[in-house]
Amino acid sequence: MLLTGRLCLLRLHSPIPCPFLPFLYSRRIFLHTIPAAKSQLKPSATETKISQPSSSQFESIRPSLFVPPGLERDDVTVDMVLPWSNIVVGPYAGDAQVNQVEFIKSSVKMKDCPRDQFPEFAVIGRSNVGKSSLINRLVKRKEIALTSKNPGKTQLINHFLINKSWYIVDLPGYGFATASKSARMDWFSFTKGFFLNRDTLVGVLLLIDATVPLQKIDLDCANWLGRNNIGMTLVFTKCDKIKGGKGTRPDANIRAFQDLLKQFYKEPLPWIMTSSLTGLSRDDLLLHMSQLRNYWDI
Repeated sequence: MLLTGRLCLLRLHSPIPCPFLPFLYSRRIFLHTIPAAKSQLKPSATETKISQPSSSQFESIRPSLFVPPGLERDDVTVDMVLPWSNIVVGPYAGDAQVNQVEFIKSSVKMKDCPRDQFPEFAVIGRSNVGKSSLINRLVKRKEIALTSKNPGKTQLINHFLINKSWYIVDLPGYGFATASKSARMDWFSFTKGFFLNRDTLVGVLLLIDATVPLQKIDLDCANWLGRNNIGMTLVFTKCDKIKGGKGTRPDANIRAFQDLLKQFYKEPLPWIMTSSLTGLSRDDLLLHMSQLRNYWDI
């Protein structure tokens, strides 16, 4: 059954896209700041024991959590929040393991896509955001989605069938710097029909490179999705990396998204930090996808 409004948890106040939220969470750790070093991405046993938030601290961040269907915000406890995200695990979460993956087909147009009515998650982002690497990490197959040293090689809609029951859909990356303006416009025309007319679309994983400052093209994409009531999860990639010298760190870049965008939505969007290199949040992202998928399927 098609979820009403496609998991429409977005409520726009203005035509600016989604916010990031001012805190990170762990199942047992309360973090006022985003981890700045690779060594900090996995909490120590000592931190796990002593860093439980107080009741007042958790109450202050409760409004910023993404609460999935089947739960009331007042019923959420700190142990229900996925690490490195604002995502609460609800009653529809489950069946999150990837036991089988099969490449089904590449489609030139939306009308050529599979028509078997399995639920789908579309994966999009800038051409060098690490889209193929994330897909490979999610399914634990090194080259199921081909990676390239030349970003922008994905030019088709690629369907990967998971456990013979749902799809990950790899869409062409947008905004590659060497592409012509007409080519970048073609990306929009190419994918617009998929987003607007695909009844099996559960939601979109919008990938954002945490190692670079805020990009207008990412905002434009999120803005368009929000305007069209297409549910999205914001997936920060490359969160294991730190730039030295004049480069900005992932924590600073993510915080910039938070500061700029948090005022524009009534309800918080789900977001999560990931690393295809270390596997950060791989299982938790799949768990989040499972609760959206299972609710869509009722």
